[in-house]
Amino acid sequence: MTAIFLQLFVIVTEKTIARSIRPAAKPSTSPRVSFHPDDPERERTCTTLSVIVPAYNEEYLVEASLERLKILGDSSDLQLVKVIVVDDGSKDGTSEAIARFRASLENGEWDAKFRWVWMRHEKNQGKGAAIRTALTHVDTELVVIHDADLEYHPRDLLQMVKLFLSEDADAVFGSRFLSGGYKRAIFFRHALGNKLLTFLCDLVCDLNLTDMETCYKMVRADLLKSIPLESSTFDVEPEFAIKLAKRGARIFEVPISYSGRTYREGKKIGWKDGVRAFWGILRYGISTHIYVKDAHGAEILERLNHAPRFTRWMADVIRPYLGDHVLEIGAGIGNMSINLMPRRLYWATDVNPHYLEYLDKIRLTRPYMHVGYTDGMKAESFPAGHNLDTVVCLNVIEHVQDDCLALRNILNILGDHGRAIILVPHEPRLYGSLDEVLGHCRRYTQQQLVEVAQQAGFRVEKVLKFNRPGVLAWWLNGRVLRRRTFGLGQIRVLNLLTPIFRVLDSWLPLPPLSLIAILRKGTSDVRQAAMTLPFDAKKAS
Repeated sequence: MTAIFLQLFVIVTEKTIARSIRPAAKPSTSPRVSFHPDDPERERTCTTLSVIVPAYNEEYLVEASLERLKILGDSSDLQLVKVIVVDDGSKDGTSEAIARFRASLENGEWDAKFRWVWMRHEKNQGKGAAIRTALTHVDTELVVIHDADLEYHPRDLLQMVKLFLSEDADAVFGSRFLSGGYKRAIFFRHALGNKLLTFLCDLVCDLNLTDMETCYKMVRADLLKSIPLESSTFDVEPEFAIKLAKRGARIFEVPISYSGRTYREGKKIGWKDGVRAFWGILRYGISTHIYVKDAHGAEILERLNHAPRFTRWMADVIRPYLGDHVLEIGAGIGNMSINLMPRRLYWATDVNPHYLEYLDKIRLTRPYMHVGYTDGMKAESFPAGHNLDTVVCLNVIEHVQDDCLALRNILNILGDHGRAIILVPHEPRLYGSLDEVLGHCRRYTQQQLVEVAQQAGFRVEKVLKFNRPGVLAWWLNGRVLRRRTFGLGQIRVLNLLTPIFRVLDSWLPLPPLSLIAILRKGTSDVRQAAMTLPFDAKKAS
């Protein structure tokens, strides 16, 4: 049992705060409006929009529904409208109706800003599947779903677009229950069920939505494409809301009009879809699968949100060495940043554009915080014009081939006598499958860490030994069992046991799993610093 607990503890340590000076990720190409009034992006007056139209057995309405989209061409807020129509395996004359509409486009009556994409599923797969298919063709700033019936009117999309231009919105939902629009008075039991599902969804994701089941959900396209959508049917609606909330998205609601239809008029949604939505709320309420897998380990980062005690422990260890003007490299989604602030100046940086967006929300209530793109291997990407006294770099330099260059870039950004706090994995003999999964190029001995720091020009003040309880479990899982993953349950147990591990860490007669080097920019004699290192390191640990 002890070995299992140690396993939980150790696996998270090496990825805490999920760091990378990996090869630079390309910054997001989708511009967005900043909430900050001094940001020039705030003055933007137009954007681009993709409209996804899933269609299934709507031969009598799909042409009229698509024709309504023409109103978007009159808006000065939209410079491009891309309409992506997905015929989801219709068995009636929907395909022929879509073909007629395509032919009508040749008459030239549509505004030149429209672009069209036509797709078809051979078999009916559901609304969620149609949305996933269409998302592969989305290359605009915003995206929205528009059903192929006549229950919603696209004129309401225009007021939703305006919120992205005037506020720092990540998503805007059109609510059929807010005052300000009209709605057809039918289906009391449906409305009651909708309100129940919305209540349960709000309870799960701590929002105060009024209409979770609305079709009109407009989202920043780069954000939506970074979320793994798993639903194939109408349970995609709670999945949208819950995963956006878990990603920390700024969600707004606006009133829209709704002209619902009866079953005789062709309405398809029924009680089975309500049951699917209910189970979807339960499923996605406990799920942590809210990031598409990428080179940055985003899904691992999100799970670390469930081990705040461990993050606080690491923060407590390094906090005494922080100054007032701090740069954190590889800040991820700010797990560590929050524990190290406030400071007079705090730069939280990363290479992943999705992390930067998350960090940007954290800074809204922290005027001393700045967010930026920094690749530790590229000196020109570091924030300039600041007299930084501390650089925090945790679980980063083991990911790059030239760790000396990365440390030299850190040295050059520091002010006179500034400090760098560098955490790395310890003991090359422990290198195993877990290191491979995490993208480690190496593990360090204390001597290797000292030598590379001195080669980069640093004076080594101390080397702290961190996380002795995890070393046996790391060897067992990474070297013997060759495991390559860990689960949310493990993270939660780790969080529960962290207070015990904090007490045991300094008493166990084991080597540490990690080393934390406290480095100083200065001109002191390197050999003298190396001679005093073993005493200082032992005292500090």
